Amino acid sequence: MRTIDFSPLYRSVVGFDRLAQILETATVDQASGYPPYNIERTDENAYRIEIAVAGFRSEELNVEVKENLLTVQGRKTANDAERRFLHRGLAERDFERRFQLADYVVVTDAHLSDGLLSVSLRRELPEALKPRRIEIATTSSPLIEGEKAA
Repeated sequence: MRTIDFSPLYRSVVGFDRLAQILETATVDQASGYPPYNIERTDENAYRIEIAVAGFRSEELNVEVKENLLTVQGRKTANDAERRFLHRGLAERDFERRFQLADYVVVTDAHLSDGLLSVSLRRELPEALKPRRIEIATTSSPLIEGEKAA
């Protein structure tokens, strides 16, 4: 795997260090493909992350958001004492998957069904950041009003 050195970038720009850190963590997180997931855009301001968590119960999963970082963890409880496997091909190992969220993206809900954990997200811009239309007022010039009166 190829690594990228962002240190020259730090010398010439100010304020982009967070972007470089996001890129660095994204390349590290891609090393593990477990569990597989989809990211879907469901509307102009809505998204859904679906994570394949077959074999996990809802109490074994944890979804947490902290400072624009969505973390999904799966901690499997050990129940192999009474089971004897001839072949074990299902991955029931613990995992942690992280997703960096953009500003103003909030998690609205999480739902587990048929082995898929669906996490719904929505971008909610504050009113101050939404585009708004400014009315243009017109005023009459005193010179033009004076000409009309004469």
